Amino acid sequence: MAPHLQTPHSGYHFAPWLGGRFFEGWYYRVTLPQLGESFAFMYSIEDPQGGAYAGGAVQILGPGDRYLWRTLPDVAGFWGAEDRLALSHYRRNQDGEGYSATSDPLQRTHRNQGYIHDPATGFYCRWDYQIQPLYGWGNPHEPQQATAGWLSHLPIFDPGWQILMAHGLANGVIDWNGQEYYLEQAPAYSEKNWGRSFPKAWFWLNCNSFTDEPDLALTAGGGKRQVLISEETVALIGIHYRGQFYEFAPWNSRVTWAIGTLSRIAPWGRWEMQAESDRYRVELIGTTTHPGTPLRAPTHAGLAFCCRDTMRGEITLKLTQKHGEEICTAHSTTGGLEVGGEPWTGVWASA
Repeated sequence: MAPHLQTPHSGYHFAPWLGGRFFEGWYYRVTLPQLGESFAFMYSIEDPQGGAYAGGAVQILGPGDRYLWRTLPDVAGFWGAEDRLALSHYRRNQDGEGYSATSDPLQRTHRNQGYIHDPATGFYCRWDYQIQPLYGWGNPHEPQQATAGWLSHLPIFDPGWQILMAHGLANGVIDWNGQEYYLEQAPAYSEKNWGRSFPKAWFWLNCNSFTDEPDLALTAGGGKRQVLISEETVALIGIHYRGQFYEFAPWNSRVTWAIGTLSRIAPWGRWEMQAESDRYRVELIGTTTHPGTPLRAPTHAGLAFCCRDTMRGEITLKLTQKHGEEICTAHSTTGGLEVGGEPWTGVWASA
């Protein structure tokens, strides 16, 4: 990633002397607005020091929310740089099956590539594309920010969460079992998590392909996370728009939410969030009639199905000055929507 856009926490976090369970995961998304489809690539490594749950995996959510995954059980095949965004994990002697994701500070580009297949069905995916970053996390001409604030540099919160690239433009090709998708200035996004396990419960909204607003990127989410020996529920909203970063986080805003049900799959169907800082106000509504796809996430018992995603959600965003002057109103039908963690029913609303 371009040096001025590299975020805190870009490097690999594993510290073997700390002991105990550990995971780190990376998420890359690229959207094809003209087709109304997206690809999401999810990489994870668990317990690289060894143990019952040691191993890695690749998960892909493709067109129509179709799911493909492959384990990479040999942790010795994983590599991650501590000082920058660079990682890879390949199976040995198996036609290069695996992935690599690297940043090139000199060229100011990022590359995501790999290949996996399902041995039971033969279905495969091969991908190779480069990204020009436009936004990291923060105003683009200032030092980039830690998504969870400066306290995230201390071993206080579990898990950690960092948006690596809120918005970029991708060029390359994805071969989805013989159907090739060519990326030409396609909206791209990436983030990461690390720690002992995912939150007990969480929700997430993401979109950087709004209709008629090419310079608009949204990421929002909330969850129940561990804080030392206690637990807290927090949420935030981050918006990059026309060169400015609008942050609504616990330390500068009041953020509220109601995640509810529009279908028989509770709590799936509707995401509502509002936030207000001393200068701005934002309203978000995400909905979907698609059933979504179950995905795996790290747990205390290893990688397990515990979340549901769609890349075909509808998202409406309204950003205003606190006293009412409109800054931006936008809509998309290629939003990413997710719920996860321990089951809850009905509506999860903020206190």
